Amino acid sequence: MFVLKHNIGGDMVQATAGSGPGGRVGGPGDGHEVRALRNLVAVYRHLSGLAAQDADIAAVTRLIAEHTRATVAIVSPTMDVLAAAAPGQTAERAARDVRDLVVHPRLGEVLAAASRARRPLRLPGAGTAASVTVAPVLVGDDVPAHLLALDTGGADAGEDTSLLLTEHAATICGVILSRERVVAAAAGRVRDDLAEGLLSGRGRDRAETGRWASHLGYNSGLAHTVLSIALQAARAAPAAGLELTGRAATTAESFLATRAPDAIISVRDGEVAVVLPADGPGGPAARAARLGALCVARLGELFPEVAVTVGIGGPCQGPEQIRHSYAQARRTVETARRMGRAGRVVAFDDLGIHRLLLQVPDLAELRAFADEVLGKLTAGTSGQAAAYLATLACYFRENASPQRAARVLHVHANTVSYRIRRVEQITGLDLSNYRERLMAQVALEILDAVGDAP
Repeated sequence: MFVLKHNIGGDMVQATAGSGPGGRVGGPGDGHEVRALRNLVAVYRHLSGLAAQDADIAAVTRLIAEHTRATVAIVSPTMDVLAAAAPGQTAERAARDVRDLVVHPRLGEVLAAASRARRPLRLPGAGTAASVTVAPVLVGDDVPAHLLALDTGGADAGEDTSLLLTEHAATICGVILSRERVVAAAAGRVRDDLAEGLLSGRGRDRAETGRWASHLGYNSGLAHTVLSIALQAARAAPAAGLELTGRAATTAESFLATRAPDAIISVRDGEVAVVLPADGPGGPAARAARLGALCVARLGELFPEVAVTVGIGGPCQGPEQIRHSYAQARRTVETARRMGRAGRVVAFDDLGIHRLLLQVPDLAELRAFADEVLGKLTAGTSGQAAAYLATLACYFRENASPQRAARVLHVHANTVSYRIRRVEQITGLDLSNYRERLMAQVALEILDAVGDAP
């Protein structure tokens, strides 16, 4: 066996490049080396047996943890812990330890280097930090996960043995994940067909829709809502943009599945649709807003060139209402984009009159109406014109009360009354007239929705 050493960000990492039948493993100690070789062969056989059985990656992590006395984990590309084990610890405690220990600032670069090299790397610890052995888990040409072995000082295996063992364990994990992918692909196709039927409302009747929802894990005792997570690549050729949004959608699906395992998730063209149940106070909309914000932030870190806009539909009390909530979520995304608010989380219920206004195909027509109603105030560039419009909007929100508007604006009530009179003088509006007051309110909503749209 020979060792490759790399310098990543000032940290020396080493990688095994394989060993021949007569290669030496471990140090020069004769008895210790023989025992290490025998132990390594025994573990290899055990690992290979796991691949032949109906084992999962959690079994691999437990075996390696028991042999090396190290904390072992399988992590996704987004650093979510898929499985973890540590001697004398529960899987949950081991997963928490991994999240606490994997704090090395160069670990992300080591993961990327291991993926490129298709070989395990070892990142030495510094001070109280653990040394980390990283091995890519290969499934064909993909690297869907990495195996990490964190040595905090109690590991029994030498560095070379640890690299070899981690590499073989990662290979077995690749075999297991390949098998799981085949099964998951078949199940996924059925699941996608059922989810597509719910979202599009293809069920022949309410009973059939209910059966589809039940197969997908829909809890009829909880209120639900639908999120439309729309992905749009900026400044990319069409083919590259599709590939980029496809990877972002797959990442979003994995991210959402770990944080909302009770959700029904469907990946569509440039979109991830999520049927989300309520999980506490605030109903499903509050949970959807939190989850949507987390997803936008995470994808923003991993795919900065992809704009992520989340629309949240209205509540649905039964599976037959899912298609209505989904349609609302899609309309919300379209409205947010037309309002120049791509990259945000927007709820259908918060759009108000905007969802009606933005059904007008030509935004210039809306802007022309606002200019006609508000006259010189929309054409003015002075701070005074802006103050008049802001005061008018606040005045309407406070139900035409100068006193309440004054408290919100932190000015005197007489100032509010003066500005309202000036608005009437400049625009020719009579705000005591219902129709003219309504026209002014709609014009302000248009300005808020389309701004300076041509």
